[in-house]
Amino acid sequence: MQKTFIKYTVIIITTAIFLILFINILFTLHSLESQQLKTFQTKSEQVIRTLENNQIELSELNESLDEDYLTRAKAAAYVMDHQKEVSMNVSEMQNLADLLNVDELHVIDDKGIIVSASVEKYIGIDMSRHKQTREFLSLLESDREDAYLIQEPQPNAAEDKMMQYVGVARKQTKGIVQVGFEPTRNLEAQSRNTYDYIFSKFPTDGGEELFAVDCMTGAVLGHSDGMEREYTEETYHLDKLLKCTEGGDLEGADGRVMYVASKTYRDVLICAALPRAVISEKLWKNVLNTLLYLFLIEAAVILLLNYLIKRKVVDGIHRIIEDLTSITNGNLDTLVSVEGNREFDMLSHGINRMVKSIVSISDRISVIIEISGISLAAFEYERGMNHVFATSGLGKLLNISNQTAEELYHNSDLFDHYIQNITKEPIAGETNIFRINDSNYVRLHMSESPEGYLGVITDATEYVEEKRRLHYENTHDHLTGLYKFAHFKQVAADILKKMPDDRICAVVMLDLDYFKSINDTFGHDAGDNYLKGFSAVLHAMPPEHFVTARRSGDEFCMMIYDCKEKSEIKSFMEGFYRMLGRNPVTLSDTHSKIISASSGFAWTADSEADVSELLSCADKALYEIKQSTKGCYAEYRV
Repeated sequence: MQKTFIKYTVIIITTAIFLILFINILFTLHSLESQQLKTFQTKSEQVIRTLENNQIELSELNESLDEDYLTRAKAAAYVMDHQKEVSMNVSEMQNLADLLNVDELHVIDDKGIIVSASVEKYIGIDMSRHKQTREFLSLLESDREDAYLIQEPQPNAAEDKMMQYVGVARKQTKGIVQVGFEPTRNLEAQSRNTYDYIFSKFPTDGGEELFAVDCMTGAVLGHSDGMEREYTEETYHLDKLLKCTEGGDLEGADGRVMYVASKTYRDVLICAALPRAVISEKLWKNVLNTLLYLFLIEAAVILLLNYLIKRKVVDGIHRIIEDLTSITNGNLDTLVSVEGNREFDMLSHGINRMVKSIVSISDRISVIIEISGISLAAFEYERGMNHVFATSGLGKLLNISNQTAEELYHNSDLFDHYIQNITKEPIAGETNIFRINDSNYVRLHMSESPEGYLGVITDATEYVEEKRRLHYENTHDHLTGLYKFAHFKQVAADILKKMPDDRICAVVMLDLDYFKSINDTFGHDAGDNYLKGFSAVLHAMPPEHFVTARRSGDEFCMMIYDCKEKSEIKSFMEGFYRMLGRNPVTLSDTHSKIISASSGFAWTADSEADVSELLSCADKALYEIKQSTKGCYAEYRV
């Protein structure tokens, strides 16, 4: 058994591992492709932003050199204020200076000290110590948000090198960003606006390519590896690249499959490509690691299961088999006792009870019923014998104490009298269901023979409660708790039929005024509260004179009965309207409203009258009062 269980467990777990692995491969591949696509898109955005910045730079250079210098200085200040990731070391400053196409880039703090620069030896220079640098300190004292200073070309203070400096005040912190230019800046700026140059500045993974393709001609305009070779592979075909905006596979050099993503910028496709083999390598590394972890987990689980099955199951089964063999050989006094888990305890207990049932025939029925687990009890008693044979669950079903049960089991006449009292009258609508107390009901079947009686009892409490619940739901409105209209007519007809000759009754039709406006203004929840508030008043009417119901929507009806004269009916109606006035309904946190309802009633002293006709007459009276006024009642008049 142990080997078989372990065998199938290994098969199941291994199958689950490969299923998990397959799902992992699909998920990981999708994740890697999505990640690579996002990386490509980010690089394309960076290329586009660089192109746009360089284009702006060139345009401004053509308009005015001074204006161009000022723009570069402002751009540098903007980067310093908004790109927090710039570490402001010499290397980063030089890179920023290269991107901005300036020869020098300085950051001056609020004390006039150069705290960061693209030229390391300029760091720490005090601007106030030289006439050439001192002019820029006026920017620290200016209140203008866009303060700047463009200096005429002159030898600089540090190296006596001919330079032109432009400084602008920083906006987010007090200080100055200063840029310097050599005369050849225009030519350098133009040379740096090529795709080859821009691509060469972006870091790439092994085998990754960045390139630009003309959307009109399909010509390759620039490549991260330069433009020395011809681009004839599928990777560079314009029509196929246009389909790779969300990523796709195309054939590259030497038949390699490339994962390609493209993005349109004006009339140019900015593209990035990576060998599919690179993505596959990452995928299989992840898969192999996952497979290794899963197999290690499987081995640990198998070892643990093997130990637990032997210790908690197999050993216990062997002991049970030994005891059963002893019982089979005739040793009926053998007591099966296997501990270790709840199931073995239950099995040992069941076997011992079964053996006892073999030894004691009088307990057989009780044992069988208890093993079945059904809420059922049986009893048997014969004439002339005092002892009653009963299963152990009988006392519980009859809701009697153990002491009382023992007294009944030892006196069959007393037990018979007790059973006969229970079965005198079944509950309404049933033939064999009897009430034990307010919360317990039983179904009792008895068979009489010349020898005595045999009976079976089952718990019928849930059946009775469910039947009552269904009856309530079928006869009562779920929102208000009032009678449903159909049931109301039945109850009203029964009351009318049984009405004494010296009594009168009336049926009343009621309709809530302005209910639609309440729903439209405060919402349906407030409308439901309004209906509940009205029904609460109906519930509060004295039940010995009122039967109330919800007809539909905001329409209600009631019957006022057991009245001596019509004035008593009107008195009840007046009392009903007074109670409405004393019970306003809250519609919102700031609004409450007195319930307004119109009603019409029709009365009769004839017990043979038709309830439906009375309701129709009351409805006509209601219609007339609704047409003339609202919030009151009217009597139907022929």
